[in-house]
Amino acid sequence: MKKNILYLSPNFPTNFKSFSVALKKAGARVFGLGDEPYHQLSPALKEVFTEYYKVSDLHNYDELIRACGYFTHKYGKIYRLDSLNEYWLDTEAVLRDDFNIYGMRKEDTKIVRSKSEMKKIYKKAGLRVAKGKIVRSLSDAKKFIEKVGYPVVTKPDSGVGAVNTYKINNEEELIPVFDKIDSKTSYIMEEFITGVIHSYDGLADNESNPIFSTSHIFSQGVMETVNDDMHIYYYSVRDIPKALEAAGKKCLKAFNVKERFFHLEFFYTPKGEFIPLEVNIRPPGGLTIDMMNYSCDVDLFEAWAELLVHGKTDLAYDRKYFCLYAGRKNSNSYTHTHREILDKFGEKIVIEQEIPAVFRNALGDYAYILRSPDFDEVQKMTDYIQQLEA
Repeated sequence: MKKNILYLSPNFPTNFKSFSVALKKAGARVFGLGDEPYHQLSPALKEVFTEYYKVSDLHNYDELIRACGYFTHKYGKIYRLDSLNEYWLDTEAVLRDDFNIYGMRKEDTKIVRSKSEMKKIYKKAGLRVAKGKIVRSLSDAKKFIEKVGYPVVTKPDSGVGAVNTYKINNEEELIPVFDKIDSKTSYIMEEFITGVIHSYDGLADNESNPIFSTSHIFSQGVMETVNDDMHIYYYSVRDIPKALEAAGKKCLKAFNVKERFFHLEFFYTPKGEFIPLEVNIRPPGGLTIDMMNYSCDVDLFEAWAELLVHGKTDLAYDRKYFCLYAGRKNSNSYTHTHREILDKFGEKIVIEQEIPAVFRNALGDYAYILRSPDFDEVQKMTDYIQQLEA
């Protein structure tokens, strides 16, 4: 009998339609649940869905309950439910609770939504973390700063992306920040860690072991990119540092990551330490999953689908290429034109496209993804694409 898999918000982001296509290919019966009219769905989704259920608002939980009840009554038990999107993590978890579906439950999401809870798990795993404290007032903040000194970073304890995240260098900057932040929201304040952001990314099996793993190095953090309106670049490596891989595997076990993608962020400090920053139990954002595919000539959409449907996947891979993401922002004036970039790098460009508006503050307005086995070439491509006019 075919397994029923329900995909929540299947039309966004657009490259994620490949997950639904892969589920059908793996032998599942695939259903869609979203708030977009059927005629606006990608043609690929229309082909693979056994049925699509439209709600007026995905935030209306009563409508989601009715939709899941409808699918269960008509087709039988829902075997898996997911969106692979951090925004819907809590919604998915509650639906899994209510319909007894395997996967992350509401209780599980607490430790991956709260940065203060993450710190507790990191410590249990034997990893050093940045000093941090929940602050509810300006007085709390000043007491914490007396212990760690400036600069500090403050951000919502539970939040997505870099919204309301601030680096504070002195008391003159501290007071205006506390005038802006929402008093109803719980904020965490942390010592500022100097370092380069490295991620540990991949797909975990049912025993919290990586089926696939890679690492990306970032030009700067999302906080700096958004707050300072900077363009960003990042690239996948061909060899993961052993210390990073060891820390990443500890996190997979400690956070009980099963049958899911993961995106774990670390600071690599001048002392050579990897200090955990944040755990995300979903694919890395934007077009990164496509980069992972192109870096190794694999299909992680299919690997994930096979894991869900059959409980395993046979994925052999080699990190053949450094894969580069170079974003450009319309607010900048660049030396080289789009046409010049295409002419210069040709077949090394595997994707070039506009970025959806919701991601542009962090990822840029337009993106180029290129690959090369030569790291020096990757650096030259980055410099060429993002070179600003004098």
